[in-house]
Amino acid sequence: MPRGRRRRTSGLRREEVAALCNMSADYYARLERERGPQPSPQMLASIAQGLHLSIDERDHLFRLAGHNPPPRGSSSEHISPGLLRVLDRLQDTPAEIVTELGETLRQTPMGVALTGDTTQYTGPARSSGYRWFTDASARDLYAPEQHAFMTRMYAAGLRGLVTLRGPDSRAAYLADLLLDSNEEFRRVRDNHEIGIRPREVLRLVN
Repeated sequence: MPRGRRRRTSGLRREEVAALCNMSADYYARLERERGPQPSPQMLASIAQGLHLSIDERDHLFRLAGHNPPPRGSSSEHISPGLLRVLDRLQDTPAEIVTELGETLRQTPMGVALTGDTTQYTGPARSSGYRWFTDASARDLYAPEQHAFMTRMYAAGLRGLVTLRGPDSRAAYLADLLLDSNEEFRRVRDNHEIGIRPREVLRLVN
């Protein structure tokens, strides 16, 4: 949040809070006065993230608004306040926070400069592993000699997540989509590899 003019009282202005939560100041004011519509789960998640709430505080906010809290654990997209503080200190460094499925939740400006804005994707394409098999441009960031390894790594990673999270998980949903539509994924998945991770530095093409 950029520094504004000096003020007589501490804390954020209403407009600043609204900006952090990705909503209009008018909508925030109506929520504050209990005159607005019931916030959606998506809006509540944005508020919790913008205000750097802990996961307990986030769950409390959801219950106050009449919604069940999102699931906890590795599949959760909630970023802890501590991790956000770390990212805030890395503004001059390429860095990002991603889910276990490779869905980008937050990037530093230098991270965007290096890889592009990967928070813009929606649906299955939010997953970097899904994009690897379905969007040829996803491979442009890596040197050609690394493509075969990356293909194995993404296929093995998704296989491991399906086993870990179960048949009703988002990982299983992505795997089913790729099995139905992508010959390369089917072929590499048939190798039954697990735990493929980089042992050397991956070179990016920028």
